[in-house]
Amino acid sequence: MTLSVDQAMQTFAPALPVAVAYSGGADSSALLHACVQRWPGQVYAIHVHHGLQAAADAFEAHCRTTCAALQVPLAVAHVDARHQAGQSPEDAARRHRYAALTTQAKTAFERPMASMALAQHADDQIETLLLALSRGAGVAGLAAMSAHWQRAGMEWYRPLLDVAAPDIRGWLQALGKDWVDDPTNADACYTRNRIRLQLLPVLEAVFPQFRDTFARSCRHAAQAKQLQQELAQLDLQTVGVPPAIQALQQLSMSRQANVLRYWLLQTHGITPTEAQLRELQKLIQACRTRGHQIHCKLGYGFAVRKGPYLSWYNP
Repeated sequence: MTLSVDQAMQTFAPALPVAVAYSGGADSSALLHACVQRWPGQVYAIHVHHGLQAAADAFEAHCRTTCAALQVPLAVAHVDARHQAGQSPEDAARRHRYAALTTQAKTAFERPMASMALAQHADDQIETLLLALSRGAGVAGLAAMSAHWQRAGMEWYRPLLDVAAPDIRGWLQALGKDWVDDPTNADACYTRNRIRLQLLPVLEAVFPQFRDTFARSCRHAAQAKQLQQELAQLDLQTVGVPPAIQALQQLSMSRQANVLRYWLLQTHGITPTEAQLRELQKLIQACRTRGHQIHCKLGYGFAVRKGPYLSWYNP
């Protein structure tokens, strides 16, 4: 069930002080104003200047003006968010943004932040789910975005994740607060924008309750994801780190794939494609003699055999 901004904020109880990732857009503006209403003097703002468009300087100026009026300390991080070959622009910007938010939260103010608040909302969650479906994602992808997690010694929150985008703008307008609109949000070359502009209105017309029902599916997937992780943790204790090939061979193919994904992500920070993982499992099953070698492309590196163990390296 979608909530109003006020209802969502009533259930938001972060450790203080809290930093708000503030872009100047409607969503982060609503989050900043709502946090200041509840915890005056305990709220800080971080603006990430990506330098990817001409309007970026105007966004920063708006954020400085707003924070000065609210008496909210503001830190601005300038990052080079250009993507590398083989990396999507969206992924590159996201990685730079999270790194900048983490650094600023720890070092930019007179005390480190205990919590970080991000302004993604219910429509963002649906977009993430639909993107995952379009890419054939598994349970982890279908779980979409988490409302709360720990990272880099901080608590991270998405308190507006159950609030619909139109309700956020309506809440701001009722308060007489302004914001800036990012012109790239209307650029149809981005898949997420096409979903927002073309697909969500159709879903609204055909399935008026789609935000609630899709969010319920995300929660079910998140529970399944948690079970997969717990099983992977148990299996990893059995196969070891690095995993012993013979121990991997004793697992069913599903459990083997599950523990391999978990090991690769937790130890090396990579997520193999389905085809890469399937090829690796074939090599593992065929590895029955001392001289049998494994050399398989995984992510931006390779899985290899080192004695009785499976290893991964980045050349």
